[in-house]
Amino acid sequence: MRRFTFLLRPSWLILAVVVAGFAYLCFTVLAPWQLGKNTRTSERNDRIANSVHADPVDIGTLLSGSGKNTEWRRVTASGAYVPDSTVLVRLRHLDGQPAYTVLAAFRLDDGRTLLVDRGQVAAAEGGTHPPVVAAPPTGAQQVAARIRASEGVIEKKPPTTEDGYRQVYTTDTQQEAAVLGIPLTPIPTDGLGGYLQLESGQPGAFTPDPLPQLDSGPYLSYGLQWLAFGVMAPLGLGYFVWAEIRARRREKFEAATQPAATTQAAGPPADTDRPGDATTLESPAPATAAKPNDPPSKPKPTTNEARLADRYGGTRR
Repeated sequence: MRRFTFLLRPSWLILAVVVAGFAYLCFTVLAPWQLGKNTRTSERNDRIANSVHADPVDIGTLLSGSGKNTEWRRVTASGAYVPDSTVLVRLRHLDGQPAYTVLAAFRLDDGRTLLVDRGQVAAAEGGTHPPVVAAPPTGAQQVAARIRASEGVIEKKPPTTEDGYRQVYTTDTQQEAAVLGIPLTPIPTDGLGGYLQLESGQPGAFTPDPLPQLDSGPYLSYGLQWLAFGVMAPLGLGYFVWAEIRARRREKFEAATQPAATTQAAGPPADTDRPGDATTLESPAPATAAKPNDPPSKPKPTTNEARLADRYGGTRR
């Protein structure tokens, strides 16, 4: 087991913790996040596709339900618009130009009141002010619409009153109920308070929001990529461990075989006492005496130590 003791070094321990943490996030957070978005997008696309050919149902049959899978359902509603209930949603776009979404309250025949999205209108010239918005028709009306989920509220952007209109930044049933001072009934939509979005050609409708494109997006591929990263990270760490062990074995083998190779290259000592040898050996040069103040010379590192120092910046044990 001594060959694995280098794994207890701080650098290897830190690397192992980082790899384990990254793999954990890939499998428990990042991949489920993208795969969940793919699932929700696919379910939404299925509901939209099915609603195109499905017959509309009366909204009253859905107001007391659980609201599961009700968004984008086509419905009909009978009642009348509440006078002076226009609210504009700011920062919208129509054909690439600034626009406003027009909201109004619609009271059903049974007395309950719903929030209705009448569609979008282009901003006045300059794009900074709303145009003159026509009031909804009066009297009894029957409209066809789709159920939409509320968008929520932006706390840092409260409702305002500008240019003679009450204006908000999102379409939210509870927020508009507070702005209008009217108790609006939220339509159950997967736990959120929904509203009605009028279809084209309905009484009081402007330009409706287009249906989303039925595209699942790249979420599935992103999720699979995070799963692949979670598998590749530990495999990469294992490869580096194997490469380190292999390098240590090679260096140990080279260190063990180097002295034997040097002895064989030197050969037997030369015989200088044979008679008749005309070659006279020169006396070796006398060694230079060390001066008293000279520092002691450092031992020259071996080949193995030099290689380890070059890789790790110092001799390791």
